[in-house]
Amino acid sequence: MSKAKLSCRFFKTREISIGTMLEMHELFSQYYHNADLATFIQDMNAKKGVLILKNKTENRIVGFSTYNEIELEHNGRRAIGVFSGDTIVEEAYWGNKKMHTTFAMKMLATKVKNPSAHVFWLLISKGYKTYLLMTNNFQRFYPCHNKRDVELEGLVDQYCNKLYPSYYNQEKRILDFGEGYHSLKNDAANIDITPGMRASNDNIHFFDNKNPEWRRGTEMPCIGEISFATIWHFFGKMMSGFLPSRKRLKAQKVVA
Repeated sequence: MSKAKLSCRFFKTREISIGTMLEMHELFSQYYHNADLATFIQDMNAKKGVLILKNKTENRIVGFSTYNEIELEHNGRRAIGVFSGDTIVEEAYWGNKKMHTTFAMKMLATKVKNPSAHVFWLLISKGYKTYLLMTNNFQRFYPCHNKRDVELEGLVDQYCNKLYPSYYNQEKRILDFGEGYHSLKNDAANIDITPGMRASNDNIHFFDNKNPEWRRGTEMPCIGEISFATIWHFFGKMMSGFLPSRKRLKAQKVVA
């Protein structure tokens, strides 16, 4: 993982310049097949905004994730769906948590503005790493390898039928955009699932079974509940990463 100094900011769609749009598309094209510029711009303009990850030293974009909010109905009341669309990060920066933290802050702000409303993260996943972001950080999510949540399942049907009615297979709960849809370049992203990975990780095994045609770009729609407890849990995990080094430093001082 690169040690470069990074920044991540949220920009509304109307704030994105042509130059920034082209730079994001160039990065996207490095990792995806069928990534034509016209479709990329059309998809971007349909979103509320984008989180942009930059290498501050080189002043260039090294990652981004599109962002949108849609209205849902949950138990007869208004709910908010925070939708993540196209997301890519340069391989040199895989494992960096800057974008994750910025996105968590954006979700927290949405929840704070709507404290009485249920807020959900809506995610469509064509790769297991994206799915693991949900399984590793959310306390309540769907689909899950060891339990069925009928309530969340219904919300998945709701947002997929709202956003992608022509491409949603409700029986399989898979989105299939066809052969011309952009799919990950395995040689560039190194994301193939090995038998060992399936055997050692229940979530990866589940993803591969649930979305067996992911290599050609089929998407598995997911949902996770954004509660204050979930957000505090995420930031708690982030902070715990600093504790071992602090303990070692304290031990070194005692020895000295």
